[in-house]
Amino acid sequence: MKRTHTCGEITKNDVGKKVKLSGWINKRRDHGALIFVDIRDRYGITQVLFDPEISALTYENAKPIRNEWVIEIEGEVALRQEGMANSNMVTGDIEIIAESLKIFSKSLPSPFPIFEDKTETNEELRLKFRYLDIRRKPILDKIVMRSKAMQAVRNFLSNENFIEVTTPILCKSTPEGARDYLVPARLYPSNFYALPQSPQLYKQLLMIGGLDRYFQLATCFRDEDPRSDRQPEFTQIDIEMSFADKKDIFSVSENLTKEVFKKCLDIDILTPFPIMSYSDAIEKYGTDKPDLRFDMPLERLDQIAKKSNFSIFLKVLEEGGCVKAITVKNAASDISRKKIDEYTSFVKEFGLMGLVSMKVQGGALTSSISKYFSENELKEIKNICKAEEGDLIFIAAAKPEIVNQSLDHLRRKLAKDRKLIKQNVFEFLWVDNFPLFEKDEEENRLKSMHHPFTSPIEQDLKKLDKDPISVNAAAYDLVLNGYEIAGGSQRIYDKNLQEKIFKLLNLSKEDIFEKFGFFVEAFSYGCPPHLGIAFGFDRLMMLLTNTENMRDVIAFPKTLRGLDLMTQAPSQVSNEQLKELSIKVSEEKKISW
Repeated sequence: MKRTHTCGEITKNDVGKKVKLSGWINKRRDHGALIFVDIRDRYGITQVLFDPEISALTYENAKPIRNEWVIEIEGEVALRQEGMANSNMVTGDIEIIAESLKIFSKSLPSPFPIFEDKTETNEELRLKFRYLDIRRKPILDKIVMRSKAMQAVRNFLSNENFIEVTTPILCKSTPEGARDYLVPARLYPSNFYALPQSPQLYKQLLMIGGLDRYFQLATCFRDEDPRSDRQPEFTQIDIEMSFADKKDIFSVSENLTKEVFKKCLDIDILTPFPIMSYSDAIEKYGTDKPDLRFDMPLERLDQIAKKSNFSIFLKVLEEGGCVKAITVKNAASDISRKKIDEYTSFVKEFGLMGLVSMKVQGGALTSSISKYFSENELKEIKNICKAEEGDLIFIAAAKPEIVNQSLDHLRRKLAKDRKLIKQNVFEFLWVDNFPLFEKDEEENRLKSMHHPFTSPIEQDLKKLDKDPISVNAAAYDLVLNGYEIAGGSQRIYDKNLQEKIFKLLNLSKEDIFEKFGFFVEAFSYGCPPHLGIAFGFDRLMMLLTNTENMRDVIAFPKTLRGLDLMTQAPSQVSNEQLKELSIKVSEEKKISW
């Protein structure tokens, strides 16, 4: 049953050889006197010819075979007839003249075409039959690329003297920002393990344990609302270093990224990556993960708006809001009034009440609100926005967070609509100096911007007691084409500082002991300065394989609703299992599949 070749390697150099191939039938074409079959495995496709003059029995046996049957054929390699070669295939010059055929298994008609690279089949059906979807080249290629990238990561970090350590999957529930997935402990009724949101505490404990360079391709779990670039279970490239600084972690991360892109895409990434502060990113792009493949920065117009007579802008500024604009080059004539209305409706999804538009026509700014500005003020707007003849300016006014979020999304949409995004370009950016805390408006308390183990920057330590919200963190994100692909920070290694941060987060001594007692205790036994970073591996693969859907790069993903349509999980369990776990379900709700 051993094949001599795969279906993607035979060329005209093998003409005359006897070969044996195994795989799935990709296509079958019956030409009456002859039967042609394309046989497929993960390496490629080879054409097979069944000719009754070569073997009548084999020809007869080939008559009933259909797409996706699994077969083995044995025969001789021959050149295809003149004019029949396929230059798009490695095997396109040859075909196998079948002398014997073995049928391993038959297949029902596939619920969607497998031999086509593109399919109009809805994603839910493909996820239900994911094992068939994996046979399709677009998905198969991404899974193969994922394997190649994993190998590159392991080889690179091992060569850099990092130790790979597997940390526990069953661990303690600790507040890390998202909801935990809980696992009942049968031997200890009413107690639960949690699945790890990340190996954060373990990797810091490994630093205390003396492993100065750690890495892991870690499976993590977060009970969040899924989206196209998020899954409830995901993979991180987890890295931690002792006795190092930010330059070291940046260098390792950049060189690791270079290695992965070289091995997977044969692309040479230029380093070092540019660095931008969090505050500058928010000011210029409205987001801490700007897409730099196209221009169109946000420009602040507060000072000009204050001089105007436009009451809406003035009221927003009085209430602590801001006024910002973006300029769309050469758009004044081809973005219609109807299209402007569509963009206005679009930004309302993010809390913005409306958009003001201005056009540069005949050297002047024209708009429905021009009358509220002096000629000099309009010139100032034009200069600040770097607007030229034929350009269109959009202006937003509201609370800063609403303006920034709205214009960030509008900027991305405009770039996509107007095809401004450079293809096959990878723009990396480090974003650093994040705030240490943010305000939880609902609970009126501070919460960590990243996690409670992030160190403040040294020069801001004195602000912790009097003005903690103004303290910056020694934290950094790596951004690629508008996606955060990695994030990390300098960790707190001083026990007193860690306890102070816990208290600022409104954790009582009892809370600290209950949730982090083991962790804080470890700080009493000599903790080295350390820092780390975690790459979102699935998101990185999404960008490497040029897809906008993370589900494409995961072998068996969940839907946007967190469902596994193939296995029909999550599912109810028997009363016996629940009883064994000392769990009683108050209300049974069956999922409609």
